[in-house]
Amino acid sequence: MNIIDHTHDAAALSWVASANDLATDFPLQNLPFCSFRRAGSLEPWRVGVGIGDQILDLTGWGITDLNALMGRPSSERLALRHRLFDTLKAGAPEVELVPQAAAEYTLPCRIGDYSDFYTGIHHARAIGKLFRPDNPLLPNYQWVPIGYHGRSSSIVVSGTPLRRPKGQVKPPDAEVPVFKPSARVDCELEMGLFVGPGNALGEPFGIDEADEHAFGLTLLNDWSARDIQPWEYQPLGPFLSKSFGTTISPWIVTMEALAPFRIPFTRPEGDPQPLPYLDSPAHRANASYDIGLEVWFKTPAMSEPTLLSRSNLRHAYWSLAQMLTHHASNGCNLRPGDLLGTGTISGPAQEEAGSLLELTLGGKQPITLPNGEQRTFMLDGDTMGLRAFAEKPGYRRIGFGPCDGQITAAI
Repeated sequence: MNIIDHTHDAAALSWVASANDLATDFPLQNLPFCSFRRAGSLEPWRVGVGIGDQILDLTGWGITDLNALMGRPSSERLALRHRLFDTLKAGAPEVELVPQAAAEYTLPCRIGDYSDFYTGIHHARAIGKLFRPDNPLLPNYQWVPIGYHGRSSSIVVSGTPLRRPKGQVKPPDAEVPVFKPSARVDCELEMGLFVGPGNALGEPFGIDEADEHAFGLTLLNDWSARDIQPWEYQPLGPFLSKSFGTTISPWIVTMEALAPFRIPFTRPEGDPQPLPYLDSPAHRANASYDIGLEVWFKTPAMSEPTLLSRSNLRHAYWSLAQMLTHHASNGCNLRPGDLLGTGTISGPAQEEAGSLLELTLGGKQPITLPNGEQRTFMLDGDTMGLRAFAEKPGYRRIGFGPCDGQITAAI
């Protein structure tokens, strides 16, 4: 997965004209996977690869189950990438494609289990300051990758509306809680890591083996009900405040495509270094990723979405490899298609925040939108969109497609 080869050559072009547009998310150097069918049809879902504004159907390639592909060794997945590249590069015989505009999407694979981590230290500190001004960062945060087991059944693909959740809410001045629709629905700017081959029950793997078990990344919005969350999360963690929905992009960008954008993993001077099972020279050399992240927002009264914030995956305090290794370190078996969320990836400045809770200082400082409307949290009909891209001089820009979700009225 660390290999940079001819498939990353920025000069390589495709016979698909839209893939050569410098603004596309899906140039020849990307080749992300999805599960699609023609819009409005009852056709079976098929595995596809994005190229420009088109999709290459892999049914004729004998690839009918993305989970099965995820379970194959990385060497076989790399060989498939080379074959796809050769099929779609300029000069190769043209084959039939499906326009993305004529397709509809479902979740890219079967997601058996979903775990959400808390790797964004700037988010953790900002949230901690709101609730624990004297002790914003809990003492275990810099020693152990914090996570909780989420609900895979409520993961939905980009564009799927989500109902405003109901739950128990206890205002600070109330004697008893009430059951009501959440008034503080929030987004969380995350990336999701899809597991590759995985490990057998009782058989953990080392930090330098983790790359073999990473298939690819997607955009992920772990929706949160901020007024339900503080009442229910003690002592066992999030529950109904999170399980009403998680939105992901329909596209999985492979780790092979992201090889040029790996950067060294470092810790700030004076911070504890990871314990030995989460550390190695090879890991320190290139375990982080330089991937730009954006939060976009649109109300029903707006004709176009507006950019709320920018961040970067490089701000994650724990790496993808550490997430995988720690998850399996007790013998837990990870399986092809399992999904690990990074947690909210905020930058050090407030304008780099990945949640409305941070951007509005806990709802105390409303955001003024370009049309004059104001928001602290999401109202019915509002749409939140996440975007991500990896770019570096000398390489083509790699995008992740849309991760959009609209909040509708509670029932």
